[in-house]
Amino acid sequence: MNAPDPAWRRRLLMEALTMVAASAPAQTAWLKKYDVLTDEIALDFDHGFSMAEHLVEEGLLSLDSLPDLQLIDSIFDEMTRDESSDRWTIAALIDDAGWGQARELAQQVLARERADGMPPPDICVIR
Repeated sequence: MNAPDPAWRRRLLMEALTMVAASAPAQTAWLKKYDVLTDEIALDFDHGFSMAEHLVEEGLLSLDSLPDLQLIDSIFDEMTRDESSDRWTIAALIDDAGWGQARELAQQVLARERADGMPPPDICVIR
């Protein structure tokens, strides 16, 4: 089986970042549209982030973006290890410091990569 095209992998990462960077109301609307839980935003980011180093090697992602992506990953990891489940609620999108920091970092990466302004991704949910 062939690996997905590098441009496709970059788009996957940029789409995931678009949802991390989105405002809390936009994130909430996206979650409701697809009837998925809040952690789907972090899971999608995780899938895209797993390809970041390869994208840098292929020249499709700036090396300068890697530390910000790693920090977003660390934020989500810390949120996952937190015993309280309230960090993964719709309300947390609005007032949780981790979500706010991840949002700002994602906005910076999208601007650096000239990928800001992308529409929210369409996803296919298999149940």
